[in-house]
Amino acid sequence: MSEKTPLTESNREPSAELLEVAHRLRQGLNVDIHEQVVEAIYEDAARLAGRAVTRPGEQTQPTLDRAIDRVVTSRIWGFPVMIALFALMFWLTISGANVPSALLADLLVDNGYPWLKQLTVSLGFPWWLSGVLVDGMYLATAWVVSVMLPPMAIFFPLFTLLEDFGYLPRVAFNLDRLFQMAGAHGKQSMSLMMGFGCNAAGVVATRIIDSPRERLLAIITNNFALCNGRWPTQFLIATLFLGSLVPAQLAGVVSAAAVTGVAMLGVLITFVVSWALSRTALRGEVSTFSLELPPYRPPHFWQTLYTSLVDRTVFVLWRAMVFAVPAGAIIWLSANLHVGGVSVAEHLIHLLNPAGVLLGLNGVILLAYVVAIPANEIVIPTILMFTVLVTGQTELGQGAGVMFELDSEATLKGLLQAGGWTTLTAVNLMLFSLLHNPCSTTIYTIYKETGSWKWTTVATALPLGLGVLLTLIIAAFWRWLA
Repeated sequence: MSEKTPLTESNREPSAELLEVAHRLRQGLNVDIHEQVVEAIYEDAARLAGRAVTRPGEQTQPTLDRAIDRVVTSRIWGFPVMIALFALMFWLTISGANVPSALLADLLVDNGYPWLKQLTVSLGFPWWLSGVLVDGMYLATAWVVSVMLPPMAIFFPLFTLLEDFGYLPRVAFNLDRLFQMAGAHGKQSMSLMMGFGCNAAGVVATRIIDSPRERLLAIITNNFALCNGRWPTQFLIATLFLGSLVPAQLAGVVSAAAVTGVAMLGVLITFVVSWALSRTALRGEVSTFSLELPPYRPPHFWQTLYTSLVDRTVFVLWRAMVFAVPAGAIIWLSANLHVGGVSVAEHLIHLLNPAGVLLGLNGVILLAYVVAIPANEIVIPTILMFTVLVTGQTELGQGAGVMFELDSEATLKGLLQAGGWTTLTAVNLMLFSLLHNPCSTTIYTIYKETGSWKWTTVATALPLGLGVLLTLIIAAFWRWLA
């Protein structure tokens, strides 16, 4: 056992010197430092408590944040305000997207397609190569851009402005009580809000939930939140078929109300499925959590616009284009490869059509959702190109699997009606867009987060099963009324 080294000027630690200096300086003061520090701590605590604690019979100083929260978090007005704000966003999106969408279609499809087609002819491309590149890949991508870009460029900035303002945590606050009643964690409201942007991101956001049981509930039900890839389908179908049922001046309002109703139905189904699972396969105690409402702050308009356009709109559009290119090639090939004198696509459509009609849909829609498993964003272009194929409307296309010159909503609706579409088809497509299997990215994310093929299969098959059941019931009831 070694002896301690004597403390000398040469080997004394710096901390000892600092303590000596602090002791000497403290002796030179005429006040008690410890007493002053404790007093300052208590003063800060009292000031914070005075701002946050309300006592019975005591008048609190009114602030703008509290005045707004009395309305937006009210048990009476909270939900009507929330629904009205989302309906307003949808109305602005639907009303504002028509003109730029038509301009993009005119630029990319009506003018860009013939120019590229002529270019491939002048370069001596074989007909099949020109078909795959221009009629398939280019046209599918052009329609993704013209159909998706305008509504996303309007909807995402509006959604981001609400987020930047501080309203979305208030939505989570309003929904917390309902999630608790459904046997789920209150933080699921936050992952639900994230799911409205992207379901894969919503699944990752469930990491904020500590309880494995409640996190699994949030993962399984996140697909019931309409993601960005499904908004264009909702907006377009509501505008073409539901808005046209009323006078023109009310069309935007009715379309927005329909989209709002579908989004709210998704939230309602989230509560119902969470309640059912929490009392069967995922029983357990409900956890509690504290939610701090951030102060309201004026949105930074230009920064918000830049963030929403770059981080959301451009990202989602790029992802859709990446999947649209191979999907366009598959669509063209399936329409031009023949077996027994009939194209592969027509064989598949005829095979799926009886089941589609039973669900109030058709074979084109079911095949489009199979092709669009990689990304929901390509559902509408796929439906349009397959519809041109089965209707044989040569004035809208050149060759099988080609679609162009749909320069107005009337032309689009006329094409779909020629494919057998009715109001029932439109309604059930909006519902099936809400309730069907997640995209491949979300399925992969669910597996990575759960590490279980069992729960990945449940999260994939459950919404699809509910979608089939709901559309089947509505189709049967619709035909019974007719």
